[in-house]
Amino acid sequence: MKNWVLFIITAIVVFLLGMLSYSIMDRKTEARFAYQPKVLLEGIESRDSVWGLNYPRQYQSYLKTADTTFRGYVSTSGFKDALKEQPELVILWAGYAFSKDYNQPRGHAHAITDVHNSLRIGSPMKAGDGVMPSTCWTCKSTDVPRLMNEMGITEYYSKKLSDFGSEVINPIGCADCHDAKTMNLTITRPALIEAFEAMGKDISKASHQEMRSLVCAQCHVEYYFNKNIPGKEGAAYLVFPWKDGMTVEDMERYYDTIDFADWVHPISKAKMLKAQHPDYELYMMGVHAKRGVSCADCHMPYKSEGGQKFTDHHIGSPLANVENSCFVCHREKKESLIGDVYERQQKIKEGSSKLQKLIAMAHIEAAKAWELGATEAQMKDVLTLIRHAQWRWDFSVASHGAAFHAPLETSRMITSATDKIQEARLKLARLLASKNFNQAVPMPDFTSKDALQKYIGLDIPKEKAEKQVYLSQIVPQWIRDGKARESKKTITKVN
Repeated sequence: MKNWVLFIITAIVVFLLGMLSYSIMDRKTEARFAYQPKVLLEGIESRDSVWGLNYPRQYQSYLKTADTTFRGYVSTSGFKDALKEQPELVILWAGYAFSKDYNQPRGHAHAITDVHNSLRIGSPMKAGDGVMPSTCWTCKSTDVPRLMNEMGITEYYSKKLSDFGSEVINPIGCADCHDAKTMNLTITRPALIEAFEAMGKDISKASHQEMRSLVCAQCHVEYYFNKNIPGKEGAAYLVFPWKDGMTVEDMERYYDTIDFADWVHPISKAKMLKAQHPDYELYMMGVHAKRGVSCADCHMPYKSEGGQKFTDHHIGSPLANVENSCFVCHREKKESLIGDVYERQQKIKEGSSKLQKLIAMAHIEAAKAWELGATEAQMKDVLTLIRHAQWRWDFSVASHGAAFHAPLETSRMITSATDKIQEARLKLARLLASKNFNQAVPMPDFTSKDALQKYIGLDIPKEKAEKQVYLSQIVPQWIRDGKARESKKTITKVN
């Protein structure tokens, strides 16, 4: 009897081992044939759908960046009108296009559509029209590296946004980060290479793990358009201001040294700086960067499908995919982890919200001082303080995820900015008193986006009407022309 029991157990074990062996061999066979190329990727292929023929899993996951359902404490993957939520921003950006239109960013799949829809670019009705340079397309499309390669970098920067309406039709995708021949991560935007050179660094020596952040740093950074580079006059040349370092003070000093301003504020007359989205810079100041965690580790975690492990190209908030992102390193309840992140964001938002209201009031108080006859000499220090305070505030809020990436640095910047704007307002109070004005300066309605846009002289209904004409007549033609151009490209199949 015992022999029969032993025989049956042995038979079951052998059967299970055989099944396991078969499964392993089957998975190995699947892995060997999973990435057999179907087509040749020739030159700079802008169409993600063509890449998807060779890399279907990555492509299918990328398509999910069109999803807009995620909602976090301060961010969303869908539409959210930041000016309506925080109307005082209209005053902070008066005279600058962000006062017209500023929404929460959507996923990469929406990059081209969101540029078209934005009031910030105006409504150019033909090539060469509009105020925005072609440089504004730089981080929005896989067509950009193609154009730079075809016509030259400086030549690309020398056009208008509307000149490339039918050329830039593919949103952010594969060719932005990958070499088509080797699939290695690669830098396709020269501004990042040039920024490293300015710091005395060689980006070509970056490790693979570093590259998993640097491909993101091509776009998720602070930048400005330099129109005064010798030999490149007339081009809105894209530059990252990292020559003196990546902190908010380093870049502030850089801008002050070259006397750069994004615009002059029409209310206070201060020379202003607009922070773009210094995500990489702030990430580098946080604990995750110090421990070697890359952007892709959290925003593009590995996943398994059909026995294959690959990078999930559904790029988005790690909080939408905690199990695959955060739980690789952290061991705690999901609710506890998310609650911890939200707590940081809430506390920092509390400080930044109070700060932006103070800055808005300072702009209006400065206008009153000018009205009462203040001189440039009397206003010089005040305007510098306003410039520096708003720059630090903007640096802390323009970065996606700053409160998580580097909460201590973000809090420090908000504290520093609050100190500077309070000093500016104190100086203004004294200056106004010297002009026999000893009362509170009248303020507009800070609770209404519409009221504040009228206050600074914007005619938003008119701009929206012009935008509808542009969207109905011009954009469809750009897309038709672009697709007609692409239809002439041949796709070479691999035998």
